[in-house]
Amino acid sequence: MIPEVHAAPAATLRVSEIFLSLQGESSFAGLPCVFVRLAGCHLRCSYCDTAYAFTDGETQTLEAVQAEVLRLAQPFANAPGGKRMPLVELTGGEPLLQANSLPLMRWLCDQDFTVLLETSGALDITAVDPRVHRIVDLKCPGSGEADRNCWENIPALRTADEIKFVISSRQDYAWAKEILRRFAFPGPVLFSCVAPLKTSPTNGVLKSVPPGHDPITRRELAESIVRDGLAVRFQIQLHKEIWPPDARGV
Repeated sequence: MIPEVHAAPAATLRVSEIFLSLQGESSFAGLPCVFVRLAGCHLRCSYCDTAYAFTDGETQTLEAVQAEVLRLAQPFANAPGGKRMPLVELTGGEPLLQANSLPLMRWLCDQDFTVLLETSGALDITAVDPRVHRIVDLKCPGSGEADRNCWENIPALRTADEIKFVISSRQDYAWAKEILRRFAFPGPVLFSCVAPLKTSPTNGVLKSVPPGHDPITRRELAESIVRDGLAVRFQIQLHKEIWPPDARGV
């Protein structure tokens, strides 16, 4: 009797959306970028603007995701310069919740893309391909998720990695300043402002801002950075300045 042969199951990812836009944050802001937004997240930050990615999306094979990235990147095939464009960023949700995000990033690096990973900082980043630029959040208290920070990631950071503080209040700013005093980060440090601060989340699944937090404006944050002599990059989300704040696929 001839034994039945079973094909190995195809590697898959749960994908919320894949789209081409401009990078809106980080030291790569303003550059064309293909975004691969993976579905699912185990955090519920008070200010989250992509809560739709918690549960929506569809299962796609790794090959289908790769093909879509290449299709969206095709207009840049003859772009001048030494590095392939556009950028490619894995974001979420939380990409590192899906094990197959790792081989996808490795394949993208092999294709000579500049690859960015946007991660919450609540999971181990050490298995990520060393060619990837890891943009790692440190959750401030105003997020409601500061106790989920994976502090063990800090010794693993490289100069190509970036640390991001999303600051929603004066208390968050004071907390971030103290973290800067305690740790030396080898790469860029980003201060991003949540404005306006909503003490009650707009989405019922998100955490509430802890009591006793006073809102901080963009101007106050910028002036505080200058006044206190912090060697950080102030940033806003460029895509929200160009398109409506709730627009998807941008």
